[in-house]
Amino acid sequence: MEGAVRTLDRDGVAALLETLARDGYTVVGPTVRDGAIVYDRLSGVADLPRGWGDEQAPGHYRLVPRGDDALFGYAVGPHSWKKFLFPARQSLFRMHGRGEAATIRPAPLPEERFAFIGVRGCELAAIGVQDRVFMGESFTDEAYAARRADAFIVAVSCAVAGGTCFCASMGTGPRAGAGHDLALTEVIDDDAHYFTVEVGSAAGESLLAQLPARAASADETAAADAVVARTAASMGRQLETEGLHGLLMRNLEHPRWDEVADRCLGCANCTLACPTCFCSAVEDVTDLTGEEAERVRRWDSCFNQAFTYVVGGSVRSSTRARYRQWLTHKLDTWHDQFGTSGCVGCGRCITWCPVGIDLTEEAAAIRASDGLTAPGGEQ
Repeated sequence: MEGAVRTLDRDGVAALLETLARDGYTVVGPTVRDGAIVYDRLSGVADLPRGWGDEQAPGHYRLVPRGDDALFGYAVGPHSWKKFLFPARQSLFRMHGRGEAATIRPAPLPEERFAFIGVRGCELAAIGVQDRVFMGESFTDEAYAARRADAFIVAVSCAVAGGTCFCASMGTGPRAGAGHDLALTEVIDDDAHYFTVEVGSAAGESLLAQLPARAASADETAAADAVVARTAASMGRQLETEGLHGLLMRNLEHPRWDEVADRCLGCANCTLACPTCFCSAVEDVTDLTGEEAERVRRWDSCFNQAFTYVVGGSVRSSTRARYRQWLTHKLDTWHDQFGTSGCVGCGRCITWCPVGIDLTEEAAAIRASDGLTAPGGEQ
């Protein structure tokens, strides 16, 4: 949905949050906690990380004061929106009783309606990726679909690129693309501080009509465009995507896999921080009497050795095999499954890797010596 660009000031953003809360949404967005910018419930505009930015590099994250009043002057933190749409632990059903007298009660579908504030372009793309995973043609996760259907998304185009960002390479940012209800761009210029607003849905148009918005001038629109252009020109990383689909799968025995395995801790931080990873495990828990049982789904990771355990042992017993599986799936075979890359260029896996492994460097190293193999490699 296209229309005239409008502007809001900070009071208008406060009114946006208040209106969403009044309409029954649980308003979730960025806030400062435990030395990071995380996603949590917001009680109002005062909870946003005003004046805070972030410093990111491989294996490095720090909050830094910006010296201004920017509400969205950071890149991305450790959280992604999947923690709300695809929660880390979810009940599937409960069982009461024993034997033929046992009754099974499926978990009710979620009723909470989320409004996500500050969704970046790469994160919009990541939500789209998980939509294809959980609501594809052959399978629909009903709980995910229920949360997704009622979500209101306020996107924000990035005004700063993190040191590990490469969304421009992936075509997912820094401008907020499709999938939002409203999209903001924050402009701080001399004494001016405002947000241009673009509408992406009928729900967004309806909500914007309730806010103190005015038509943006040509200069304000141009200033917002300049913010996005500067961000695109200052990416912390880049990834050559031409021919990437197929590159890794034809280099399964490349010696680079051994080199990265020597550094990798197998901690699974990259998969937990990733906004598209969806590996999970199912487990049953019971009370001490055995009368009550619950089946739950929880996040898992292909980096966990037990993830591929079958009778006789794990299919991927080495760190080399597990890292190779993650990267080839993320950048290569995801295309075959879902028609897109599994990476959106947010850089979280680089920032939150304790040893600073950089997937853009790994892919570039394999590309530089495409076809170089080592005999006797593990499948």
